[in-house]
Amino acid sequence: MARQLDEQIVGRFPVGRRLRVLDVGMGQGTQALRLARAGHQVTGLEQDATMVAVARESLAGEPEGIRERMRIIEGDGRDTGVHFLPGSFDVVLCHGVLMYVEEPDPLLAGLARMLAPGGLLSLLVRNGDALAIRPGLSGDWSGALTAFDTVSYRNRLGLDVRADRLKDLTSTLAGIGAPLHTWYGVRVFTDTAADGTEVPADVETLLAVEEKAGRTDPYRGVAALLHLCGVRG
Repeated sequence: MARQLDEQIVGRFPVGRRLRVLDVGMGQGTQALRLARAGHQVTGLEQDATMVAVARESLAGEPEGIRERMRIIEGDGRDTGVHFLPGSFDVVLCHGVLMYVEEPDPLLAGLARMLAPGGLLSLLVRNGDALAIRPGLSGDWSGALTAFDTVSYRNRLGLDVRADRLKDLTSTLAGIGAPLHTWYGVRVFTDTAADGTEVPADVETLLAVEEKAGRTDPYRGVAALLHLCGVRG
């Protein structure tokens, strides 16, 4: 997915431009740190105190120049208007967050307001059109049958969460002024791999297959996750 994001950034902004990036729900800060190392000015927003502590510890081990380019704020992604002025960022990331938000539309509208004109909104969501794939491939037939008619599911952490359908998010993004520019599938073939599975020797080939599938119909439509990129008008 990092390659997909970099592709969108390179295709939208002048080479060498230092972008203002907001990572909402940054977790332990992996993506935020990667972008700070690439020269961008990054703000990470995270409400989980444990994750914030991990991110701050990781940042503390970075060279001074990178530490100066990244700030971490403990807070809720639904309160971006409290922390920032509209149009403050060139890129807003919201990866792996919407599945935990019961009513995502207000959050998405707030994120769109944070974007400067021409800014990029990057979302990573659970694919609500493919919820039957995981239980089906694991032989859970009753679970697969139920999954066809819902966007609710239980994740690997045992939490009851929700997924999003491409059609619905396309409509939402258009309505908040950041219409869908392109989308990718993520984890087309690897979603059923058990946690802790050993990395295969031919991991580069695996990544190449996933990358190709994530850009190719019909494969991307059955991916476990969707990466959507909207652009602020």
